[in-house]
Order: sequence, then structure tokens, then C-alpha cells
Amino acid sequence: MPSFTLADFDFALPPDLIAQHPAPERSASRLLDGRADAPVDRVFRELPALLQPGDLLVFNDTQVVKARLYGEKPTGGKLELLVERVLHGHAVVAHMKVSKKPPVGTVLAMQGGFTATLLGRWPDEDGALFHFAFSDDPYALMERHGHVPLPPYIEHADTADDVQRYQTVFARHPGAVAAPTAALHFDEQVLAALEARGIERASLTLHVGAGTFQPVKTDDITQHRMHSEWYDVPAATQDAIASCRARGGRVVAVGTTSVRTLESWARSGRARGDTDIFITPGFRFQVVDLLVTNFHLPKSTLMMLVSAFAGHAHVMALYRHAVQHRYRFFSYGDSMLLERRT
Repeated sequence: MPSFTLADFDFALPPDLIAQHPAPERSASRLLDGRADAPVDRVFRELPALLQPGDLLVFNDTQVVKARLYGEKPTGGKLELLVERVLHGHAVVAHMKVSKKPPVGTVLAMQGGFTATLLGRWPDEDGALFHFAFSDDPYALMERHGHVPLPPYIEHADTADDVQRYQTVFARHPGAVAAPTAALHFDEQVLAALEARGIERASLTLHVGAGTFQPVKTDDITQHRMHSEWYDVPAATQDAIASCRARGGRVVAVGTTSVRTLESWARSGRARGDTDIFITPGFRFQVVDLLVTNFHLPKSTLMMLVSAFAGHAHVMALYRHAVQHRYRFFSYGDSMLLERRT
């Protein structure tokens, strides 16, 4: 297995290919069929015909919360919080964007009339995140006063359209600050076509954190410290995977978050907990056979994951094809279908 450096996962991307808005219809986005050596340009609603009766699609049913909140310090200085995780009671863990960090104990006045008291850094005094106590239930406050946490490369402020479209049609469990974007392409029409073809569905939960956008800063990718996210693989999904295997079907992960969850469960034996799994070329996949995924940021951990899954040279060739044929990139962009290569 060759050794890879960060530069091996880079590619040139014209800025105008970064999708700023979703396709008019979810399933009208494009789908790059990358299973064979020669890529095939398709439309997403063709996906059911590309799968086989007896296959199992595994979705991430996390729900994006309005995690971006604005406020000010007692001095009047403006600040922004991005809630990463809700803890017990009214406590949260958040990123804080502010010109000068306030001291522990500071009570912040947040837009909407509630307060956030700074308790310290998290998970320890050297942590990059901050521990706050809100004055009321965090989920209720975010729903009333928060903003959709659009990714940093989307340049417009969140709108009512983003509230609907930066969310999957089957989102159930609140807790994500970034959408499982491959699942954004599924609508009721595609789901009905999958069912009619005899393709089964199952769900798991991984609350996607803002760390998914964290850049890799070391040329030696083995030195990168992966962020941690909470996941749950329900017993019904475990049973569905076992049944799929028994009938000779294939497990199709919808999105890299589903891959990380399934492979974390397989590797650790724990169906629920936190994972900081870092999947790079050479990783041995135990569960996932096919992957539906969007196009990812250059030099990102997700580029490394898809390269591990479908082969580095093959993935880089697919990305060159996607750029040449003007596919739309990242969260609101188009998608691809990949098959695991040993």
C-alpha cells in the first residue's frame, strides 16, 4: 500500500462549481455513476434502477438544528456561537467566534432575549470548544432564535428555503450542525421507486458536527486528529443488515456519515457512543458495499474516506471528470455512486 500525503487529495476546483443553492427538485440533481472504470453521467432519480432487489440502503436520520446563535458580551462586543452538542439540562458545547474571548463566568446576552453563561473550555481547559449554560432549554431556544448552520463555503445568509432544503425528508433526531448531504437528494418519488423495486431501507443516527469542515493541517495525514461525533445503530438496523447479508444483498451507505457509523460499529462492537474513526486508504471495510456520496472539499478527511473506499486513482479520475463536465460541488451539489474496491 503506497503512503499518501495531504497533497495527494488535492484537486483544482473552479469557484463557480461550488453550489450556493440546491437543485430545484431534490432528485433532479445529477448523479455520477462511478462504479465502473468509465464514469456514466446520470440523474439522481435513476438511482433505484442502478440497485438490485434485496439491497439495503442505510440512511442517517439525524436532524439539523438551527445551531448558529448571535449575541454580545457585557462590553457590547458582538459574538457568534455554533452549538456543537447539547449536554444535560441547559448545558451545551459550542464554537465561539469573538474578537476577544470573555472570562469564565461571563453572562452573554443572546439575540432573542436569553442568556448563555460561559463555564469554561471543553472537554478540558485545553479544548477548542466552550461549555455554556443556557437560561432555557437549548433545543427550544435554537428553534426559536437560531439560524441554519450553512457551511462556510455557502455565501448567503440562511433563508426559509434553507430551513427546508438543508434537511433530509426523513430527519427525525435533532442534533446535527451539518446535513448528511448525500441524503438531501432523496424525495418521496425516489423512496417510492426504491420500495417498488424491492430495495429495503434502514436508519442510523450520527449527529454531524462542525468538525466535518475542519481542515487537515499536516502533510503527514496520520498525524491528523479526527473530531468526535455521537452515533447510534438501532437493533432493527443491525437485524436488517444481517438479513441483507443472508440473502446475498448489498449494503448501500447513503453518505460518508453512514459509512463512518457502520464501520465504527463493526470495528468497536459498540452500537452506540462516540466515534473519531479516521478512514484513509488501506482501511479494511467490513460492512459497506456501495456508497452514495456528494463531492467533497479538496484535501479533506472525506476525500480520504472515498479514496479508501473506491480507490485513490479512480476517485481522483472521477473528480477530474466531474470538474470537466461541470458537476455542482459540496453540500448543495450533485452526487456520485461508488462501489467498494479491495
